[in-house]
Amino acid sequence: MGNQLMRVLVVEDDLNLREALVDTLALSGYHCYEAENGEVAMGLIRKHDLDLVISDVNMPLMGGDELLKKIRQTLPLLPVLLITAYGSISDAVRAIRCGAVDYLTKPFDASLLVDKVKELMSVMGGQDSIIAEDAKSRELLRLSRRIAQSSTSVMILGESGTGKEVVARYIHEHSNRADKTFVAINCAAIPETMLEATLFGFEKGAFTGACQACEGKFEQANGGTLLLDEITEMDLALQAKILRVLQEREVERLGGKKIIKLDVRIIATSNRNLKQCVLDGRLREDLFYRLNVLPLEWMPLRERRGDIIPLAKFFLSKHHENSSPLLRLSPMAQNLLLKYHWPGNVRELENVMQRALVMCQGELIEAQDLMIDLGGANSASIKPELGIARSTDDSARDLGEDLKHHEYQVILDALQSVNGRRNKAAEILGISARTLRYKIAKMRDNGINVDEYARIA
Repeated sequence: MGNQLMRVLVVEDDLNLREALVDTLALSGYHCYEAENGEVAMGLIRKHDLDLVISDVNMPLMGGDELLKKIRQTLPLLPVLLITAYGSISDAVRAIRCGAVDYLTKPFDASLLVDKVKELMSVMGGQDSIIAEDAKSRELLRLSRRIAQSSTSVMILGESGTGKEVVARYIHEHSNRADKTFVAINCAAIPETMLEATLFGFEKGAFTGACQACEGKFEQANGGTLLLDEITEMDLALQAKILRVLQEREVERLGGKKIIKLDVRIIATSNRNLKQCVLDGRLREDLFYRLNVLPLEWMPLRERRGDIIPLAKFFLSKHHENSSPLLRLSPMAQNLLLKYHWPGNVRELENVMQRALVMCQGELIEAQDLMIDLGGANSASIKPELGIARSTDDSARDLGEDLKHHEYQVILDALQSVNGRRNKAAEILGISARTLRYKIAKMRDNGINVDEYARIA
């Protein structure tokens, strides 16, 4: 997993040093939080799902040693890297014995810090954190971590594109099976005639074309976790065979006689109403009760708006070319992202950010670069499920007009909020005063009475 997903908390009472550490890590692609002492750090640790804590030892109110003890009591799997002012073997031994994963001695080069963090992330497998800033998302992750401690079957529900597989991987990574295999299979993507062989495996000669034996997904996931994605798309006859495997905890390859004992945790997902699927005969009732022991629902993106901007920034970082500067989102672009309905959820957001990288002319992504329409899914100029732009002149003209009027309203709102002070409004909007003057002139040309809002400040 790329380090763009890695969330690091820097705890340091020296403001200049703390800012230097955060800047260094941010430039290397890490998402950073900062705290001036252990007490503030514990508040952030409870609020955010972190991958690593980097803490100074000597701090007022609560130092690094006490912070480490509290972390070990509440989140024993959260790695802590301590920074000490005086390096010695005894310091290193004490830090490691108390539960720190490693330590650094001041002063140290920025490159050493980055190398150490990369090394820790590599050794620990990255912790695979989910970007979750919204309160609903954080609550679901807290529940997921509790669920992860058992081996009971989990059913994850949610609309298409919400990231159900990401939650499934998160559960696996926080379970005692994290060092074993995670295997995912999309039941809707594999032809019905091949799905059984893919799941159970087969022996040589089991059917035409079976030139050699092949283990199935159940075997591959033995000891670990098997994700059955979109379980409701599976044929009913195959559902019966899956049920038997889950009940007996054993499997036979097609054409084989050997019983293979299984220790597999099953996570299933669906974008449908499961009870309705049972009533409609799409899902066996006994399989429903077998899988739906611990149900989770991953909310659609429009219901967890606190995640939208962090996800958008992540996708910009993920898809930008290393040779080019990392683009930023203008306030108006962020406002448009927050107002959009997101019928295609996180998958659509990623598509939009990829397009914005192509459409953007400078280093700041503007609202028009996003190519989304607030009119809704039915009238959008982008089909969210496909990510394909319509080429009709009417659609392009309508989209341009909508975005233009939306931009004008944002400018008027900003001016009104600061009593018409243009310099202050430009600051809020994240644009230069000169750019704002140009936009105000364009608004006047379009018949908008902006003078009652704007004055020179």
